[in-house]
Amino acid sequence: MPRFDFIAAYMLANRKNGTLYAGSTADLVARMDAHKTGRGSWFAAKYGCNRLVWYERFDEMEPAIAYEKRLKRWPRKWKIDLIESVNPNWDDLPLF
Repeated sequence: MPRFDFIAAYMLANRKNGTLYAGSTADLVARMDAHKTGRGSWFAAKYGCNRLVWYERFDEMEPAIAYEKRLKRWPRKWKIDLIESVNPNWDDLPLF
């Protein structure tokens, strides 16, 4: 059962300007542990997306899920611009 400790919408990448993965979770800390060990999602594991390049925290799950769905409809350029607005080097972001 999720702890709702760190509700977030997030994007992962395998490298700068590489494959992107968008998701949402009730516990980003636990979800990132899963992604780092290849258990987060089939897509992310297949393409090596385990670098946290962007995230936004939320107080509730519903808006986090809505943001994730919106991100998935965005053109790739918009996603890259969003990532680079806060993380121009595409570093693996710390959670705290």
